[in-house]
Amino acid sequence: MSATPQKNRASRRVLAAAAGLATVGALVAAMPAGAHDRGHGHGHKPRTVDVQLLSFNDLHGNLEPPAGSAGNVSETQPDGTVKAIPAGGVEYLATSLRTARKGNPYSVTAAGGDMVGASPLLSGLFHDEPTIEALNGLDLDVTAVGNHEFDEGATELARLQNGGCHPVEGCYEKGKKFKGADFPYLAANVTKEKTGKPLLRPYTVWKKNGVKIGFIGVTLEGTPDIVTANGVKGLKFHDEVETINKYARELDRKGVKSIVALIHEGGAPASTSYNYDCDSPGAGDGISGPIVDIAKGITPKVDALVTGHTHQAYVCTVPDPSGKPRMVTSASSFGKLYTDTTLTYDRRTNDIVRTSVKSANHVVTRDQPKAPDMTRLIDRWNRLAAPIANKPQGWISADINGRGSTAPEKPLGNVIADAQLEGLAPADKGGAEVAFMNPGGIRADLVHKASGSEGDGVVTYGEAFTVQPFTNMMNVVDLTGAQLVAALQQQVSGANAASPKILQVSRGLTYTLDLTKSGADRVVADTIRLNGEAIDPARTYRVAMNEFLAGGGDGFPALGAGTNKLVGASDLDLFNAYLAAHSTATAPLAPPATDRITVIQ
Repeated sequence: MSATPQKNRASRRVLAAAAGLATVGALVAAMPAGAHDRGHGHGHKPRTVDVQLLSFNDLHGNLEPPAGSAGNVSETQPDGTVKAIPAGGVEYLATSLRTARKGNPYSVTAAGGDMVGASPLLSGLFHDEPTIEALNGLDLDVTAVGNHEFDEGATELARLQNGGCHPVEGCYEKGKKFKGADFPYLAANVTKEKTGKPLLRPYTVWKKNGVKIGFIGVTLEGTPDIVTANGVKGLKFHDEVETINKYARELDRKGVKSIVALIHEGGAPASTSYNYDCDSPGAGDGISGPIVDIAKGITPKVDALVTGHTHQAYVCTVPDPSGKPRMVTSASSFGKLYTDTTLTYDRRTNDIVRTSVKSANHVVTRDQPKAPDMTRLIDRWNRLAAPIANKPQGWISADINGRGSTAPEKPLGNVIADAQLEGLAPADKGGAEVAFMNPGGIRADLVHKASGSEGDGVVTYGEAFTVQPFTNMMNVVDLTGAQLVAALQQQVSGANAASPKILQVSRGLTYTLDLTKSGADRVVADTIRLNGEAIDPARTYRVAMNEFLAGGGDGFPALGAGTNKLVGASDLDLFNAYLAAHSTATAPLAPPATDRITVIQ
């Protein structure tokens, strides 16, 4: 956005100050930003007040700084080179947010969903109670639900909101009952099938000294396609735009004119650098993905959009239906960034002065002081987790990248798929001939550097869990060769046409991915080989995958058509068994070659 509106705003303020006494003008100039919005001491309030909106998304229970490349953000330097900056961890996020709030009497903190779910062991082992406790401590005011909030179903989500100990595992700390979230989880577009009523609150209104801002929260309509069937049982997910517009009208009727939408759906900016100017006018610049059409359809009554889900960093303007630019932001993932947006609130109209909305992403750097209360929280839960978390599972000779790899075929994806094939190949275990792993299920890298006192190269149970935190049960099913080929084509067509999901494949399966083509043709059918032989469309193959993929999740209906299902061990158990079988302290597991998928760019 151009600097002009801000300059105008600054000059208006200066004129207002000059109209008072000269000394008042001097005082105002010396005050911290935002402070003069409290009024000039003459009994009259200024017409506008700056509201600071701090936001983040996709924390996924990352209380400790995320390890390896998954813990870096990219920053473009003045000379055009890109630097990786280690970021994240709630000890630093708390400090960043608390520092940012200083001198801002009107400050509200909101999140775009996926606060929990797919979490590292420190949070996941305790059904994410530690993360809710940390978010309470960060003074989060409101969040939307994301798809991962449904991983353990609606009843467990209600427990995270309302408190109470886990129905199976009880209370984790003697004499301490889990209190639940002291901020509302908003799920405007999620209703109960039986009653048609919203599952949780659709919106909330933040108020301070007569300033009112409404927040509407939605998750992506496609949540059922990316969550296990049990997680969304009895629920209906509705269109994001229609839902937000409906509740924006309701808020407007109640006199709430300033509205922010929290949307767990996002886009992809043209650059992965957090400081990329998303509004630069060059060809191919800007942002693409589902959030663009959503933003264009949401009523102009909504003043700003906080988004998530794609784990990207962007601060863009997308025109609303009336053609006015409107801010759309996302702060990467894992608490590595936060967004600071200034909303100028007009006390006469109770609305946001849209021309003056300004926003930027900031890195949660690890060279600032840690928040002592968060350090205590992490230490407390780590003590409870230690007996399980610190058990060695295997050894690696170097980083094996998964989440941190941007390539279609990831080294860690190959290890996971091989582990699944090996564990399920025996006849009595399912007789698997090939295994598929969904890329979104790989949540971290295996990092060589020690995370605790275990020593470099040791993979602990906690680190293995952080890579595969869902503990999905494995399935082996019958698929025909034709269904197998269809599944590979569904990586780049149908639901996955716009943003491909490239399955990680076990050793022995090879093919060419031609990204110069479009749709299903990007998978070159006559190059697909299993152990050197072309796939026979009529033959039956035994295929291993987690229960999520076997249910057709992630846009793979062909995988959901399997028959003669055998349920095996969990993905995590097979992963750990493979590490134990293929590595020792003297002969650690090396990162595998990535030569199964030949990519033509």
